[in-house]
Amino acid sequence: MSDQREAFLAGERLEDVALFLADSYVSDERLEEFGERVDDGTLIVIDGERGRNAFQAATGTGAMEFAKSAMSNEGEIDDELTGGHCPDAAADGEHEIQFVFAFAEAQNEEVGGIYAEGDVVHAYAQCTCGTAFSDRWNVGEADG
Repeated sequence: MSDQREAFLAGERLEDVALFLADSYVSDERLEEFGERVDDGTLIVIDGERGRNAFQAATGTGAMEFAKSAMSNEGEIDDELTGGHCPDAAADGEHEIQFVFAFAEAQNEEVGGIYAEGDVVHAYAQCTCGTAFSDRWNVGEADG
């Protein structure tokens, strides 16, 4: 795992976003110049504004609009941000993660819940079946 991804998942890069783009979704060797090559794609950790722009360029959707559409449908996203389990996987069809967008939010005791317990990673994924879903967890509590 790259130092950038480790720092992001440790809550040390709160101004950055992480993007995973599966090879099956977008195949462009130039992506590796910007991120970490993983088994089924490329994972990029980049400053927030550039990351949101890169997400929109790669997916054709605004990052925050995508997050808003996915947040009401909970699923499981791998703590390494390179895959997950679609909540509709019981249905027929292919269920592979196409892309993941993630950001971390600083601890906020005033909000309560998991936000009071520490920094929170918010992750949003798109499945090949068309389902968008979300997951979140406290930094340091991932299953990894």
